[in-house]
Amino acid sequence: MHSTHLLLEEPIRMASILEPSKASFFPAMTKIVGTLGPKSRSVEVISGCLKAGMSVARFDFSWHDPEYHQETLENLKAAVKLTKKLCAVMLDTVGAEMQVVNKSEKAISLQADGMVILTPDAGQEASSELLPINFDGLSKAMKKGDTIFIGQYLFTGSETTSVWLEVSEVKGNDVVCVIKNSATLAGSLFTLHASQIHIDLPTLTDKDKEVISTWGVQNKIDFLSLSYTRHAEDVRQAREFLSKLGDLSQTQIFAKIENIEGLNHFDEILQEADGIILSRGNLGIDLPPEKVFLFQKAALYKCNMAGKPAVVTRVVDSMTDNLRPTRAEATDVANAVLDGSDAILLGAETLRGLYPVETISTVGKICSEAEKVFNQDMYFKRTVKYVGEPMTHLESIASSAVRAAIKVKASVIICFTSSGRAARLIAKYRPTMPVLSVVIPRLKTNQLKWSFSGAFEARQSLIVRGLFPMLADPRHPAESTSASNESVLRVALDHGKAAGVIKSHDRVVVCQKVGDASVVKIIELED
Repeated sequence: MHSTHLLLEEPIRMASILEPSKASFFPAMTKIVGTLGPKSRSVEVISGCLKAGMSVARFDFSWHDPEYHQETLENLKAAVKLTKKLCAVMLDTVGAEMQVVNKSEKAISLQADGMVILTPDAGQEASSELLPINFDGLSKAMKKGDTIFIGQYLFTGSETTSVWLEVSEVKGNDVVCVIKNSATLAGSLFTLHASQIHIDLPTLTDKDKEVISTWGVQNKIDFLSLSYTRHAEDVRQAREFLSKLGDLSQTQIFAKIENIEGLNHFDEILQEADGIILSRGNLGIDLPPEKVFLFQKAALYKCNMAGKPAVVTRVVDSMTDNLRPTRAEATDVANAVLDGSDAILLGAETLRGLYPVETISTVGKICSEAEKVFNQDMYFKRTVKYVGEPMTHLESIASSAVRAAIKVKASVIICFTSSGRAARLIAKYRPTMPVLSVVIPRLKTNQLKWSFSGAFEARQSLIVRGLFPMLADPRHPAESTSASNESVLRVALDHGKAAGVIKSHDRVVVCQKVGDASVVKIIELED
């Protein structure tokens, strides 16, 4: 493979590898999504996570009740006030997930070459001979020789906590399996994954809908992570459901690709969804291990060209129990950045891991190093070529702003936007400097009360690589030729200076609307 295919600056000086990393205000351009749970729900730990670089908090409804998640969310709000760092909220649905129910919560030990029966009779007690599951259609979907995986945190790669079964026969509603490896299952719920099998469960279950229409509406969630997205239709149905829930019509839907079905319909799903989550935990089971990297590279390229955020999961599993990642994991994080990932999603590492803050900090540092050698020039040319000609008006402005910023070595691009679209388009071209997205709130009314838009748009840019939002004062209009626009710019520049990204004598590229025209201008700052 010729090196030009790699999005890597050439050549890297060995001396630069030995230089200590410089700290900067933004830990990294790549964003970090942290899952909040038992080990990361106190105000103190969440504050640490925000300071370390987490910009999206994920609430996983596969476990625990809405009250538990509400307490965690209240602590997140307190931490945001305390640290003055914006954070978006992502609700992760359960979706078409099959689970083994272990009411007694006693550890279940399974021995290689033994037999175990999977039964839909959820009233039964789980044991090493019998595992009750929450789905009665498994026997209809399985046949002799099929593969099933069961694990509490779905196959972290640690073979002692997850088990691999092979179907030996189907008896009525029961599925009889041969155990392929010895393992101990601990906890109350284990996820069950049937490899490459279509499971006849809805993508948005009734339980999911209930959680979204109560907890989701109450907390105005920014992102919905749609588990087990298999078709574009799944996204359309979810969007239709959200559109009826008032505030949630603005919630972005991120399709979680977790199995072969989602992979087969990837292109159509990408068109419908606002972003993609590559769920490598489950995909690593449906795909042969040697194919996982190919999927990652192809999927990230498609997301990048479509200008839609792509999120990669399962990167530093070993940090759940250790202070340092393995060498392979550290390399994997960097490769996700070089492949074009917008954000890294941490699951078990922050949810139940012993070092949530250190994990976020470590991942941020690796991302930051990878960004320094990301071949922006090649990426830019590739994106422009993909977009083709004639370009749309906005696309042309966005690419020009990035080209200008790189040519004049600007320290930051400031973009005034009300919908967030212009700023996201600029970020699509992956400039080497941060994009400060100044979201100008719009005043709207439903005849009964006035409200400002803007908060959603600001928070939703927290998952896009290189995009850093700030909410402007609503008294400043987004489009104007008057002096008021200058005052917004002054506020943005002061914010950049306070943040340490803009210094005197720096050049700044500004992208804004003046009347009907979009303007890109270069400002050189005085003392």
